[in-house]
Order: sequence, then C-alpha cells, then structure tokens
Amino acid sequence: VFNNIDAKRDLVISEGPLDALDHAADIPFYGSRIGIDATIKWPSEGHTREWPEDIEMSEEMKKQVDKRWSEYGI
Repeated sequence: VFNNIDAKRDLVISEGPLDALDHAADIPFYGSRIGIDATIKWPSEGHTREWPEDIEMSEEMKKQVDKRWSEYGI
C-alpha cells in the first residue's frame, strides 16, 4: 500500500461526527478517520514520473516461505 502514496498528496485525515457503533473513539460520536489513496497515479492527474517495475520474489524464496509459513505465526 505505502509504495503508491505520497503523504502530502494521498493521505486525508478527517475529524468530526462518527457513527454510534464506532467504539474506537475516545469521545462518543466524535473522532477522526484517515483516507489513503494508494492507487497508481496517471499523467492526466499531474504525475509525470515513471513507476518502478514490480518486485517479485524468486521461486526459491517463495518455496522457502511456503515451507516455513507455520513458523511465522500469522
């Protein structure tokens, strides 16, 4: 997710009324939310830099991760 964001451009923090079912807020019915735009930006949106190529794990690394998956506690 964070590979495609610039904090100044792509993060929005909003403060205000919340749903009654939101129990994470310190004050009932009031708090904050964060919005993240992690989409690829297009030249038509003012983004002129090229995006880097995707990085992929080697097949050997994928096999090692699969083999040890239960050890990771995920």
